[in-house]
Amino acid sequence: MKTTVIIVRHCEAEGNIKRFFQGHTDGQISERGAAQLKLLSERLRGTAIDAIYSSPLSRAMATAQAINDGRNLPIITDPRLIEINGGALEGMPWGELPEKYPELAAEWNLRPWDFAAPEGESMRRVYNRISSAVLDIASQNCGKTIAIASHGCAIRCLMCWAKKLPIEKLNDIDWCDNTSVNIIEFDEKFNPTVVCENDRSHLEYGMSAMDSQTWWRAENRDKMDFSN
Repeated sequence: MKTTVIIVRHCEAEGNIKRFFQGHTDGQISERGAAQLKLLSERLRGTAIDAIYSSPLSRAMATAQAINDGRNLPIITDPRLIEINGGALEGMPWGELPEKYPELAAEWNLRPWDFAAPEGESMRRVYNRISSAVLDIASQNCGKTIAIASHGCAIRCLMCWAKKLPIEKLNDIDWCDNTSVNIIEFDEKFNPTVVCENDRSHLEYGMSAMDSQTWWRAENRDKMDFSN
């Protein structure tokens, strides 16, 4: 019996525009984020969904509500679906990271599996908690289709796990765009298979948050330029 999990990254929010470490910071969604949600809702309107889960942060909850448009399902929050806790880095402009925390900047871009935010959370913990959460959710909804609204860093870790890769292969996984759709199918033994990754085909021209940024591209990682 197949269990399907649709993982959606939240819509564009304040931290994505102003380029600061968003993490657990609960900023407002942007105007473009609201437009992305309408496109996402249209994209998933014909998809049969049995349950919806979300990170408790408002940008993820707004995304879950867009998925729920026309369905009237309860949205179940799970704190394990939340973004990485940035600790002392929360709210810091990304452009300041290489100057203030050069070693952390290098870890974030080049060795993300070693990254651990001061007074915050390690990437290894995110990898473990998000995979555990999704496995639990899938097992509680055997044979169903579940939608989950989560965050960029958390989803990147999840997709690494779902591809059966150790966290040391995290840089083999691309960052996904805001409201992009990822799909993982679990077999009867709850072994995961990735069937869709970073699908943003519903985003019209100008609606992508990532297209105008260069920091995340693999060829730019060693430049340590987080400003754009």
